[in-house]
Amino acid sequence: MYPPPPAPAPHRDFISVTLSLGESYDNSKSRRRRSCWRKWKQLSRLQRNVILFVLGFLILCGFLYSLQVSDQWKALSGSRAEVEKMKLEVLPVLPAPQKESAEPEGFADILSQKRQRHLRRGPPHLQIRPPNTVSKDGMQDDAKEREAALGKAQQEENTQRTVISWRGAVIEPEQATEPPSKRAEASIKPLFLASRIWKEPAPPNERQKGVIEAFLHAWKGYQKFAWGHDELKPVSKTFSEWFGLGLTLIDALDTMWILGLKQEFKEARKWVSENLDFQKNVDVNLFESTIRILGGLLSAYHLSGDSLFLSKAEDFGNRLMPAFTTPSKIPYSDVNIGTGFAHSPQWTSDSTVAEVTSIQLEFRELSRLTGIKKFQPLTAPGFCLWEGEAVEEVTKHIHSLSGKKDGLVPMFINTNSGLFTHPGVFTLGARADSYYEYLLKQWIQGGKKETQLLEDYVRAIEGIKAHLLRQSQPRKLTFVGELAHGRFSAKMDHLVCFLPGTLALGVHHGLPADHMDLARALMETCYQMNQQMETGLSPEIAHFNMYPRADHKDVEVKPADRHNLLRPETVESLFYLYRVTKDRKYQDWGWEILQSFNKYTRVPSGGYSSINNVQNSHKPEPRDKMESFFVGETLKYLYLLFSDDLELLGLDTCVFNTEAHPLPIWSPA
Repeated sequence: MYPPPPAPAPHRDFISVTLSLGESYDNSKSRRRRSCWRKWKQLSRLQRNVILFVLGFLILCGFLYSLQVSDQWKALSGSRAEVEKMKLEVLPVLPAPQKESAEPEGFADILSQKRQRHLRRGPPHLQIRPPNTVSKDGMQDDAKEREAALGKAQQEENTQRTVISWRGAVIEPEQATEPPSKRAEASIKPLFLASRIWKEPAPPNERQKGVIEAFLHAWKGYQKFAWGHDELKPVSKTFSEWFGLGLTLIDALDTMWILGLKQEFKEARKWVSENLDFQKNVDVNLFESTIRILGGLLSAYHLSGDSLFLSKAEDFGNRLMPAFTTPSKIPYSDVNIGTGFAHSPQWTSDSTVAEVTSIQLEFRELSRLTGIKKFQPLTAPGFCLWEGEAVEEVTKHIHSLSGKKDGLVPMFINTNSGLFTHPGVFTLGARADSYYEYLLKQWIQGGKKETQLLEDYVRAIEGIKAHLLRQSQPRKLTFVGELAHGRFSAKMDHLVCFLPGTLALGVHHGLPADHMDLARALMETCYQMNQQMETGLSPEIAHFNMYPRADHKDVEVKPADRHNLLRPETVESLFYLYRVTKDRKYQDWGWEILQSFNKYTRVPSGGYSSINNVQNSHKPEPRDKMESFFVGETLKYLYLLFSDDLELLGLDTCVFNTEAHPLPIWSPA
């Protein structure tokens, strides 16, 4: 027998504690840190370099952005008081306007002076202001401005025994009479002035009848398929919208009046009265809406004497004013006419130089008619006859800027800094063209008293001669090219064909005779840009052959540039050249172009269409769009070109804005 096994020893539990001086438990963070560092070291050198590069790039971008924001805040804080002042003036644009019969207190006293026919006084003003819930002071200030402006005109007339009407006729002031009663004053409408502003022309000749027929065909398509909308699409028999403000209708108002189409004018006037409402949540381009809508309404007012158009113009002008609330006073390119919010395009903070310097004729005239200073875009010492406020610095600022080249200006300007951008690029085409046109036309509009405008214009023409002028081969056509950082390009937009007409207008008003030589040469070139195409219509952009080659014409066209948009620039210059020289070849050239429009752009159901290919007479390829400027400019200039009456909207009585809307010259030329 074996003895029993001994009893097992009792179970004991042990706890092990490790003490470490200077260390404590921290949820293994140190261990994780060592793990991250180990992972970093495990990366390849290329991977580590990429990560470091990305981090450095992000830090640099953040630093540069902080600098930009800091500069903008400095600029905003520096002009805070001025911006707030402009905002106060702009506030009345937002609510819906009152009825046309509303007038500020004391305005009846101004109307009582109407029969005295002042030189500088505009026609009666119809108050277009928001309800008093916004600001009574704003209304009173505008009324005071009108009184001051018209009172100044009264003083000027007391020192002058003759006045000049819009058509240039010398009129002796009437003897003072007792002021009429308020009831009589209310009956004195702007139509009282119509006989002085517009005299019925002689019956149209055969070529003018051809223009009237073309207009009626275009208008038939617009009435049938696009009435009240911006633009006609004649091929698809529908319309397109840009601003939703009836651009074609407003652009064509003065054309219908000039062509004697009173029934069509009456129907369009009814639409303006009943349907044209600017209280819309829509962005409009400041430049395009100013030259087409504001210019069109002001011109229709001057021709017809109908106060409806002036009241609409004032309402619209008010709604454009927020565009000028920038640190530099260079206006934004876009503004919402319903909310008053103005801004640059989404892709840039720049405005184009042509846009900000080609709104002056219209705002100056609106300021003169209403007596409201804030509409005046040009009022620096030595510049203008009227004092201005919100938009007064634009032309003065451009005049003083550096970065020009012998009077030539770059294409872009920054709304924050007020400085030219993209320097070294100079053109007379898109984005710069009408800057040069408006230098001369403002000088003419203001009675040739703003000498700095004239100096800038003459200097620019010399700059064109020195840097942009060349001759083509084989016919040695004179053309205006482009300059980019010292490199010349033989590219000329059809838009540049405004220049021969502008040069001729300057010669008519006393500028050097050699400008006329250049005008004739460039007019020949613009005609050849049409003539050398299979359709007889100019491409949008032409390139010129500068080297003798037997198999090349002077004018060459790239596939992307061979479209025609029914533009007016060639016939515009033909109009001016004929008025100044009386050479009937310019009328013949215009007639050829009208025939080409009828043959290749006319749509049988109504309207005219831009085309894709001016080099293919068999297949011009309609683009299905009739731009508003075809009825607003192209046909108007053709009608005036063919007129036997050289005083029909004579060059000494009116100046045409860049959309061909005639506005009066303020004082004797």
